Amino acid sequence: MNKLHAILLAIVAIVVIFLIATIVSPILIVAEDSTEDASIDMAAKFSLGGFEWVYPGSSMNAEGQTLHNVHINHPEDPYGAARDIITYSYGYTPHLIVSVNNDAAQAIFGSGIVDDIRANDGYYGYAGNGGVSGSMSRGDAVDTAMANNGANLFEIPIQILMGNVRFIPV
Repeated sequence: MNKLHAILLAIVAIVVIFLIATIVSPILIVAEDSTEDASIDMAAKFSLGGFEWVYPGSSMNAEGQTLHNVHINHPEDPYGAARDIITYSYGYTPHLIVSVNNDAAQAIFGSGIVDDIRANDGYYGYAGNGGVSGSMSRGDAVDTAMANNGANLFEIPIQILMGNVRFIPV
């Protein structure tokens, strides 16, 4: 029972942290691909007002450096650079970044989630596959893949404990 209590307490703590953080400022959720120099492949703003997709290739700072390449351009402080890019591009400053890697995404949404996103994401260069034209924006492709695959919510605390979902104050 102690492990169950600890998991439930962790879930409640995460919910409370999210709610408190979103009152102060939006949370930036980033999907990081560890196979591409830990690049940020997709991001989203989460606030009390809802969820809004942010495409990393179109999000830049005054020097033209993109959110996608923050680990390459700012290895000393990639998440501080991500905060600054979001502030410059969108006019809001996140104070908490939630990083989700490929392992967490696949555990939560299924092993084919990345392929499903790429199959639908024709707008940013993918040709699609099978019966899918690949004509969606990246945000729509992610929405569709997440909706079609469903979410295994029990995996979220497990992925947090494994370090595949990280909370980074900035």
